[in-house]
Amino acid sequence: MFKKAFLLFLIFLPVFPATAEETPVQRLRNFLARANTLQAEFSQVVIDEAGNAGQRSSGVFYLQRPGKFRWDYKKPYSQEIVSNGGKVWFYDVDLEQVTAKRLDDAIGSTPALLLSGEVSLETNFNIEKQGMDEGLFWIKLAPKSEDSGFKYVLIGLDGDTLSGMELSDNFGQLTRIYFTAVKTGLKLDRNLFEFRPPAGVDVFEEK
Repeated sequence: MFKKAFLLFLIFLPVFPATAEETPVQRLRNFLARANTLQAEFSQVVIDEAGNAGQRSSGVFYLQRPGKFRWDYKKPYSQEIVSNGGKVWFYDVDLEQVTAKRLDDAIGSTPALLLSGEVSLETNFNIEKQGMDEGLFWIKLAPKSEDSGFKYVLIGLDGDTLSGMELSDNFGQLTRIYFTAVKTGLKLDRNLFEFRPPAGVDVFEEK
């Protein structure tokens, strides 16, 4: 009698499907699906080939997908990086100098292009899980093309929220960026993504 009862218990025991671990691509998709618009504060540090921390900077980052973003560097100097209409503008306020690059040529200068929706991640990059570090889930994007201006970019997610990025260039230098006060789904002023070189500044446009 006990065996029959035990068998009935097993038969009617509810079965819960195992939840498969999300792939790195799925993690990115989840984040990007939530981040049609994004605003965050950021801090950035550059680390040289010997592992020494160098220049630190901070400011505010804005993203509006597809194709628009803005970095406003506030400290220790003022700089603006604005992407819109297939171009990326780099404005150094102190030097009174503007450089304009085509979107495809600017990825090594600003990893935010990988979040903009203008670059096909799965087509152009090998995407790998890097595991957990500093409480964040890290995803590595390594360019498939040998002509890329950088070795890889790491994207750090806290759940489905952007929390960090790291870019390794071809000269052994690392640029690490940490994001705080991240807000998504905001209605951003479209003027944030309009850039017109101020009067009197030098403008260099790369063809």
